[in-house]
Amino acid sequence: MTQPATRTELDRQKSSQLPRPGLVRSWAIQRRVIGALLMREVLTRYGRHNIGFLWMFVEPMLFTLGVTALWTLANAQHGSSLPIVAFAVTSYSSVLLWRNMPSRCIGAVGPNLALMYHRHVKVDDIFASRLLLEAAGATMSFVTLSIIFISIGWMSPPEDPLKVVAAWLMLAWFGASLAILLGSWSEQTEIIEKIWHPASYISFPLSGAAFLVDALPPAAQDFILWVPMVHGVEMLREGYFGSAIRAHYDIGYMALWCTGLSLLGLAKLRVVSRQVTPE
Repeated sequence: MTQPATRTELDRQKSSQLPRPGLVRSWAIQRRVIGALLMREVLTRYGRHNIGFLWMFVEPMLFTLGVTALWTLANAQHGSSLPIVAFAVTSYSSVLLWRNMPSRCIGAVGPNLALMYHRHVKVDDIFASRLLLEAAGATMSFVTLSIIFISIGWMSPPEDPLKVVAAWLMLAWFGASLAILLGSWSEQTEIIEKIWHPASYISFPLSGAAFLVDALPPAAQDFILWVPMVHGVEMLREGYFGSAIRAHYDIGYMALWCTGLSLLGLAKLRVVSRQVTPE
């Protein structure tokens, strides 16, 4: 007959099932470090005056509203019967999400070298705080504009909200992985910063933001679907407009790109982290 477990044995079993104190403590420190860096970024970028941190999402909102107004006044054609306001909001918001992330990470280490004297502050913490801030601002802008335009009847509610969220997360993953790679690379050469600014503008007409893939000729469709962010934008539109459009995307292809960029970015980040010397 099996003897019942003693209190000591039970305590040992329970303790073995709990997370290791080292991991819990490390996670707590990581959260505090990133939280402090987030607050520093907000104060440094937006200050304490006027509306302060609200610029975090008001700024991308103004960009999106500006593009929407220009497209509306110009009666821009995008290859479908979708309302121009709804098309512009879903298009330009997605561009702001992935395109601004690399801009914030390129050259981000230099202004924060003094913080490297703190042993808990690493290069990846600086990148993480900037990426979270940029993603939060773009997300709040997109949600706020959607709610406003839906409430006044200029947009319809999304037909598949879960698909919208999934597409938004894929675009955020693409932007973050590209940002980590370029941000790490920029610490080794200044050419990255010089190249990225024109490249970010050139990438806009290729990102699928200004057109529907289905409106293009078949040969152009085959070409444009090689661009990874097009798949995220098409999935986002399908989640919003559903049967009103015919979307073309392969989310597995985009995930493959994101995975490759993430691995390259993390490998480059590891090399750069060893080379950074605090001032």
